Amino acid sequence: MNDDRYASSLEYLSGLERFGSVFGLENIGRLLGTIGDPHRSLRTVHVAGTNGKGSVATMVSCILREAGYRVGKYTSPHLVSFTERITVNEEEITEDEVASLTEHIRDRVHRDGSSPFYTYFDFTTALAFEHFRREKVDMAVVETGLGGRLDSTNVIEPLTTVITNVAFDHMNELGGTIGKIAVEKAGIIKKGVPLVTGARGKALEVLADRARELGSPIHVLGKDFVCRKKGDRRFSYRGIGWDCDDIALNLEGDHQISNAALALCAIESLARAGFRAGEEHVREALASVRWQGRLETVHERPLVILDGAHNLSGVRALTRFLRSRYGDRRKVLVFGVMRDKQYGRMLEAMNGCVDLAILTQPKTERALEAESMKGFADNPIVTTDTKSALRKARQLAGDRDLILVTGSFYTIGEAKRAVNEIF
Repeated sequence: MNDDRYASSLEYLSGLERFGSVFGLENIGRLLGTIGDPHRSLRTVHVAGTNGKGSVATMVSCILREAGYRVGKYTSPHLVSFTERITVNEEEITEDEVASLTEHIRDRVHRDGSSPFYTYFDFTTALAFEHFRREKVDMAVVETGLGGRLDSTNVIEPLTTVITNVAFDHMNELGGTIGKIAVEKAGIIKKGVPLVTGARGKALEVLADRARELGSPIHVLGKDFVCRKKGDRRFSYRGIGWDCDDIALNLEGDHQISNAALALCAIESLARAGFRAGEEHVREALASVRWQGRLETVHERPLVILDGAHNLSGVRALTRFLRSRYGDRRKVLVFGVMRDKQYGRMLEAMNGCVDLAILTQPKTERALEAESMKGFADNPIVTTDTKSALRKARQLAGDRDLILVTGSFYTIGEAKRAVNEIF
């Protein structure tokens, strides 16, 4: 393809980032209208939640693909390449397709000489929906960007809705209490559409109340469907109709077992709409599923693990995994985070789990300066960028040690690009 066309498309999209996150469906509605409302032709699963959205979306996608369906998937953010965000049957959109779609949408938006307002996420959402329409997917699995009620993806009318969990994150945008955050997540629940959730406590009350108002069946993890760990990356599942024992899962961490249960219940729920998958499809898909940047091993000696734990809830799940799996290893932490996160509490949660902390700053305007975190880590080393942090970690880690990169998807994306150069 013409690399200049793709580069020009990315430059155009990057230019939209100056608008930041603007919540509401008016702009995305107008944008989709200019290209013929591609979302209206799609059958979809909508996935929201504080953690685990991408993992659940990927597992749903893989199971449906294994059952013979053509499946689109839209997730964010990407780690290395924009093309990661949009897949069909887990194959990334090509750079040529990104360029063509960007030109197609941009030309129609501006053809009357006007300059309408829309954000980066508005445009990429429209691009994904148009790609799925052109590819004639049987199902599109769509992950929310932030929140739910006013998220650009909330223009769809899904066959099944999944809200993984509700924890503290993006409080400036979504609210400072679990109840307020849950209200925003609950905004994706549609009238009569089944809801699958792993939420608990106050959040579950909010979601259940909204589901009841809309006459939407609700399936709750631990109540209506359950999973039980059977061993390392193996679990059993009892759902609303299925009873499956000893399922292998190709993703690390006990939290991924819970995510798998959510995905399986969503698949069960889709049967009412005619989308059917058998136990053999589930076993094959989950045994081979891949999702980069989630407890992903990218080097062996020393062991280098990348994990997108970008909030306190994610860090707690990460530390549980490290203690259970690598309690006997010396651990070197590379940590870079965004300004709006609970970075102090995240680092404090890591202090008892890692032996050395290297603080850094990914290359984005939203990143927190590494110096600002010094008071929350024990005797940290401060670096100016992710690559230098990774180099320092390599110098200080022995072959039997573990280097953990976390705190932000931006940080692990930069580390993923640099790892082959450094190790």
